[in-house]
Amino acid sequence: MLSLTLPRAGVLWLGFYGLILGAWVALILMVASVDDLPASFWTSLCLPADQAGFWAVWAMWGLMVAAMMLPTFVPALQTYLDMGATGATTGHGAAALITGYGAVWVLAAGGGAAAQIGLAQAGVLSPQGQSLSGWLSGGLLVGAGAYQFSNLKAACLAKCRMPLTFFMQHWKPGPSQALLMGAYLGAICLGCCWALMALGFVGGINNLLWMGAATTFMTLEKLPEIGRWLTRPAGVALIVAGITRLMWI
Repeated sequence: MLSLTLPRAGVLWLGFYGLILGAWVALILMVASVDDLPASFWTSLCLPADQAGFWAVWAMWGLMVAAMMLPTFVPALQTYLDMGATGATTGHGAAALITGYGAVWVLAAGGGAAAQIGLAQAGVLSPQGQSLSGWLSGGLLVGAGAYQFSNLKAACLAKCRMPLTFFMQHWKPGPSQALLMGAYLGAICLGCCWALMALGFVGGINNLLWMGAATTFMTLEKLPEIGRWLTRPAGVALIVAGITRLMWI
């Protein structure tokens, strides 16, 4: 087995952050529509969702979830790697953990792509993936705000904020088990963040400022000492923003 020595852990981190950086660079290039990009692929991604086709929109969503959700996985991955000092984890296991987590979000990206295409075909999204409907925008804001107070959100956040407790409860050795634990963590993270991700239809799916702000918030919300001060105030702010938007219809 590939033990997690310090140099190998460094290589793993380089690869992990390389995935994040690569996803952000690809998104920036896509939004900027740089002329010398491979035309057929990038052009298909930049078409309105109802014209681009499901696979191209799914690819765009895949880049988006990689850029936004992998940073929120850092505490769990760091905890897993720290356990390597006792010989409990391996490099293959760490790679499997990331793969399991990512697989859940790639599947979720397919749901996001389907939703974007459906909303675009209904005429309530702009070519940039931003809501054209006050009812949709207000409903998403109020819904996301209310979800911040839900028991499911609280349960998922509790697990996200205590990765060591999670591993102690669900630990089984081997890469295959690490894959399953990663998928479980991905499902928990999805339960925590899906409503906030849906706000992309308000801020604009192709809006880099929204992506950056949402990534920062979701990452901080998962930190125990910081996140507990953010969740409910954010919920109040979202509900107020949603009601205000609905009042202006």
